[in-house]
Amino acid sequence: MSTVTKQELIDRIARNTHFKTILVKTIIQEFLNEIVFELSQSNRIEFRDFGVFETRTRRPRKTQNPKTLESVQVPAKQIVKFKSGRLMKQKLNGKT
Repeated sequence: MSTVTKQELIDRIARNTHFKTILVKTIIQEFLNEIVFELSQSNRIEFRDFGVFETRTRRPRKTQNPKTLESVQVPAKQIVKFKSGRLMKQKLNGKT
């Protein structure tokens, strides 16, 4: 398993579409900015057949500092959940 960076995706899209790299980079960054903005507003983002991004609230909890064994209260926080769509599930399981 390897890691693909945003720049590698930008280069690949620019090569496949014959658009300038700077244009693709701007579009991809604006796309990501819009996703972050919508999630920060607690909106659900759905891409048909790809998947759904939504925020959830993780409950506050007590845990323990492993070094000092001191009890620590962890506050509630917002997290992002992703649920894959139908086509992604099929592709990942080799059915397409």
